[in-house]
Amino acid sequence: MPESRLTLNFLPRYNVNRLTSPRSRYYTELSGVFHLRYLQSTAQRLDQLLQKSMKGVTHSMKEAYIQKQAIIDEIKDKFERAESAVVIDYMGITVEQADAMRKKLREANVDYTVYKNTLVKRAIDGTEYEKMAEVLEGPSAFAFSYDDATAPARVLNDSIKEFKKMQFKGGFVEGEYYDAEGITQVASIPSRDVLISKFMGSIQSPIANFARVVKQIAEQKEEA
Repeated sequence: MPESRLTLNFLPRYNVNRLTSPRSRYYTELSGVFHLRYLQSTAQRLDQLLQKSMKGVTHSMKEAYIQKQAIIDEIKDKFERAESAVVIDYMGITVEQADAMRKKLREANVDYTVYKNTLVKRAIDGTEYEKMAEVLEGPSAFAFSYDDATAPARVLNDSIKEFKKMQFKGGFVEGEYYDAEGITQVASIPSRDVLISKFMGSIQSPIANFARVVKQIAEQKEEA
């Protein structure tokens, strides 16, 4: 048989000098072909596994991107619809305290959610709310109200006083940015319903007094 051009590097470390007979060269060729095919097959399997693995990684990365983008869009929508948005450092409270605070916020129709600072920064970048990015360091929870502008600050401030923990970072109220101190002042403003009630009471009092005076005059005329 013709001598094979395959080297003996594919073979185990035998004494090559002994493989001199035609029969030895024949088995050497078969062994070399076997090893070469084995290596080719192994390389193909490794390549298939690598491609499959890369497809899995690419799919996971795509899914992660879609999920992050959905959260960013959600945050954008909340800022655009909100009458006010307040950010707070919520560290220090217990699970029971957090549940009690969330209950009060729900009763006041306040949307309270913990978001990653990086996602919020991306959501508000280039918008009228991007100034809030300056305070987005450390743990951050966001409270949105879509009807009562003072509700988030008011309810959260009550919890801060009650638990002696947490602190305001800042927020927007009706398009105006306030730092932590400003949000604390906003928290002292009564709710819209309370303000309307006080206003109605203030305008009703003079009317009631006037009605009493008119009645008294009428009664005096009747007596006369």
